[in-house]
Amino acid sequence: MNKQLILTSALTAVLAAGVSGTVVAAEKEKCYGVAMAGKNDCAANGHACAGQAKVDHHGKEWKYVAKGTCEEMKGTLKPM
Repeated sequence: MNKQLILTSALTAVLAAGVSGTVVAAEKEKCYGVAMAGKNDCAANGHACAGQAKVDHHGKEWKYVAKGTCEEMKGTLKPM
């Protein structure tokens, strides 16, 4: 019975994470050129992980921002 409870809990957590990730993605967009050094959100510019940007505001590094705010921050929706 404990195995069943553990499996059910794990599956519920995975499904919940997938749903919340979809909601976040719908409310945010990738904004290039606004990430500060070490503050990028994901792989880009020749590296495979978040937090590996070497310089501030590099045109190929991106960060998630609230939808509709990227250009206000002087960023672009496509890599520069």
